[in-house]
Amino acid sequence: MAEKTAANYTAESITVLEGLEAVRVRPAMYIGDTDVRGLHHLIWEVVDNSIDEALAGYATRCDVSIETDGSIRVIDDGRGIPVDIHEKEGIPAVELVLSKLHAGGKFDSGAYKVSGGLHGVGVSCVNALSEWLEVFVHKQGKIHWMRFERGRRARPLEVIGSTDKNGTEVRFKPDPQIFSTTEFELERIARRLRETAYLMGSRGIAISLADQRTGLAEEYHFPQGLIAFIQHVNKNRTAIQADVIHFLREVQSAERPGQTYQIEVAMQYSDTYQETVSTFVNNINTHGGGTHLAGFRSGLTSTLNQYGKTSKLFKNEKDIPTGDDFREGLSAVVSIYIAEPQFEGQTKDKLGNREVQGLVHSAVSEALSTYLEEHPSQAKAILLKAQRAMQAREAAKRARDLVRRKTALASGNMPGKLADCQSTNREESELYLVEGDSAGGSAKEGRNRRFQAILPLKGKILNVEKSTADKMLGHSEIQVIISALGCGIADEFDIEKLRYGKTIIMTDADVDGSHIRTLLLTFFFRHMRKLIEESRLYIAQPPLYKVSTKKEERYLASDAELRKFLVEKGIAALEIEDLLAGKTFSGAELRQLADDLRRFEDLCEGLMPAWSQVPARRIVDAWDGKQLPEQWARAGGQDHFFSDAQELRNFLELQRVGLGGELSVYTGPESEVDPQQAHVMTASIPAARQLSEVLAGLEARGLKFRGGGDFMVRGGKQDQQADHLVALAAAVRTSAQGEVEVQRYKGLGEMNPEQLWESTMDPERRSLYLVKLEDELKADEIFTILMSTGVEARRDYIERHALEATNLDV
Repeated sequence: MAEKTAANYTAESITVLEGLEAVRVRPAMYIGDTDVRGLHHLIWEVVDNSIDEALAGYATRCDVSIETDGSIRVIDDGRGIPVDIHEKEGIPAVELVLSKLHAGGKFDSGAYKVSGGLHGVGVSCVNALSEWLEVFVHKQGKIHWMRFERGRRARPLEVIGSTDKNGTEVRFKPDPQIFSTTEFELERIARRLRETAYLMGSRGIAISLADQRTGLAEEYHFPQGLIAFIQHVNKNRTAIQADVIHFLREVQSAERPGQTYQIEVAMQYSDTYQETVSTFVNNINTHGGGTHLAGFRSGLTSTLNQYGKTSKLFKNEKDIPTGDDFREGLSAVVSIYIAEPQFEGQTKDKLGNREVQGLVHSAVSEALSTYLEEHPSQAKAILLKAQRAMQAREAAKRARDLVRRKTALASGNMPGKLADCQSTNREESELYLVEGDSAGGSAKEGRNRRFQAILPLKGKILNVEKSTADKMLGHSEIQVIISALGCGIADEFDIEKLRYGKTIIMTDADVDGSHIRTLLLTFFFRHMRKLIEESRLYIAQPPLYKVSTKKEERYLASDAELRKFLVEKGIAALEIEDLLAGKTFSGAELRQLADDLRRFEDLCEGLMPAWSQVPARRIVDAWDGKQLPEQWARAGGQDHFFSDAQELRNFLELQRVGLGGELSVYTGPESEVDPQQAHVMTASIPAARQLSEVLAGLEARGLKFRGGGDFMVRGGKQDQQADHLVALAAAVRTSAQGEVEVQRYKGLGEMNPEQLWESTMDPERRSLYLVKLEDELKADEIFTILMSTGVEARRDYIERHALEATNLDV
């Protein structure tokens, strides 16, 4: 065949991808990426189909399960995907839906009046990107089943049994050839399902989540719907009105005769300074807002404005707050259902229907006016808060003007402590926010002056979560950050004026450094969120260790890297004697054994959650020569180990029967159960299989360790005896360290300019963490708990997570 070149461009150069091949070739075009976010998007696509059945009034449940083999099962009790032969295509409709792009029942209003999915590519994309997918359709008294493998039909549709119910069950396993990770995150799934349950709760929909890996099962059912949603958002805040304003309206559009729009809104004010508004269209979270958000904001502002004038609270034009003032401290959810939403792309980030803005404006204005008239005292509290916000805004404006006047007097309108870079190319330039003048001085000397700017920060910046805008703008360190970045904050923020492509937080690897980093993240999240959303905020990763031998020096960022280095460089002078086996390991054999022991120690680190207080050696002692337990439970002060999730479920059922009532199970700090009151504690051991492989390898090398062991490590600074495999791994590491000089860093100031450049600032060798906003509500909740004035919520959080803390230098 003739070689195809750029010059040889003929009809043969044109490639046609059949069926779902295009999805497998360019998966990111359909699900965003092939990392964690895209992986979980597969679940949303299947779940959204079940929720669409509920929206249409045909389903009351959606059950999601993470199976032990890493697959996902989604079951609903809807009508079931049609199984009859499609007249035009000549194949069963269920096969058509799963194997053809843009095939579905949502392109007209016959099957679905409203729906989240309109492109017809969702579930077919899941099929294309799965190692295998099976569908069970309960319909017309029969169970219909078929199977696909990597998007291609593996088994045709067939009847495999009878049934007395209707519904669809989809089970799929993500393809490791496509995804960089196939490990599902329980908390990420739980957040999304809980959010959906809030939106659908008032419609009688219940959603369940089960993790067969751990035995965890949760039920999400919120009959109060959006009211419960707002109460959840404000649970760590002090509300200034006792109840939640809530309304549900069905309205008609003059622009689209015959179309009905459902508009549901819930809102409540609290004593915070931030606005928290979430918007949804057909249960799709529209993070980018759109016309429904614009209508809500304009309706809120005009109604409060009018009420303030008629009630004489606003005596003149100078007393009237702006829209931003009216929204300070507001938590709201705006959810609309519409037959033909116009989204921006498959990600459905922003609503574009023009007619929606006026409809939402009118509905909000009507409902809010009624509420204000019927609740005059609460109306007054809301307007007084808006006036205080206006006063703070004006004070902040004066503070900003003062900052501008001060910086205008400085050379180049930039803060004097900033060591700027030479480049005017924003995309290549970087601004380092460095903890302390000492580290700042080293960074200034060690940097690449062409594209790296340094801004040293003195002490801890102001906690903006507890501060008004004027107080924040009066803080000197925040002033210099705002001035250096040049893009303004809040309503004046303009990303086009940003002076640096990357803003990098560089703090010490200790408690104070973590606190300063958290204060800076709070500031950026609350007042420069666009910086995070545009992927321009980073965290530098200074090394934990500097290791030196006679031949080389290296910087290491973690304990695991240190262990690996020690095995590579310090093992040559050692030997291990297994006293029980009567065998001595040295040379190449010892190097292989030591590498296995390093992997063993890496896996043992975090093998069990800290709150379980189960040491790794307890798990290792359960080795039977074939496998380790994958589940753990504690009941009545006794530890129990199980080979799989089914054994754990059987155990929990026995405990429930023995109790004769509801069983309280604690699964970790995020569960709603008090560990002191729980009947049972459970946890999975996710690394059990990998650890089993390592233990099998160690046994194959002739090491005897069942029931403990007796070993001697010779050749280090002094001989060490170990009575267990865990102790042996530690002894080998510490003995190997005798040939290597290890320096532990805690502060950036401990490094000279050359070291700081080599370890933390050189683009060729450094490690940077990109700050991403994956869950806005969860991030808002965490910042509120950790940084606000709510002491009780913070104490509770610390108590629940205390045992997870490591390396606390206290």
